[in-house]
Amino acid sequence: MNTLDRLQDRIAYRFQNLALLRQALTHRSAAAIHNERLEFLGDAALNFIVAARLYKRFAKVSEGDLSRMRARLVREETLAQVAETISVADALILGAGEMRSGGARRASIRADAVEAIIGAAYLDGGFGAAEAIVDHVIVPLITDTLGAEELRDPKTRLQEFLQGKGRALPFYELVEEKGQAHERRFVARCTVAGMPPTEAEDSSRRKAEQQAAQLMLEQLQGRLHEQRHAV
Repeated sequence: MNTLDRLQDRIAYRFQNLALLRQALTHRSAAAIHNERLEFLGDAALNFIVAARLYKRFAKVSEGDLSRMRARLVREETLAQVAETISVADALILGAGEMRSGGARRASIRADAVEAIIGAAYLDGGFGAAEAIVDHVIVPLITDTLGAEELRDPKTRLQEFLQGKGRALPFYELVEEKGQAHERRFVARCTVAGMPPTEAEDSSRRKAEQQAAQLMLEQLQGRLHEQRHAV
């Protein structure tokens, strides 16, 4: 049994077009036709499928908490663990330089390959094929992976994110208070050095600050993702 056969056994899906699977495993350092576009497609499919599974399983959980749970399941660290479980590194196709520098061990490369495999499955067998892979290798992690961490409030997670990067802590301020006494609305702003400030509105200052913190965290994570892919 070759490497691709073993990988297909581990993801419980057999490709009709093996060229798509090979492309999903091909890093841009190895060939002009690589996995980045498939990664884009797989990322979108993965986010939707995980969101749908969480929505169905956690009927009483708020939108904000569902978003945090999804983020935990689709983040690089989790996908790299999935890649380890299905031995993606054994099948990666890397350029000589990337191979010498230990690219197969890089979490980002392995995580990207998992997303690309999901995207390739979508092209190969439709949305059901992508669902089958996600349900087999990622959805089971809901029980194992989700715990208290992703349900912590956004202000706490933003503070920990910034501390982990050695950056200054965020500053919060009340921008506006409006509405009648029985239906007050509060607009809060979150400021982090080097980033555009984020604002959010809610029925209390605390809730508005939490939402602004969530927006800032998403903005920071988005920039980190862009920087990673610009390298």
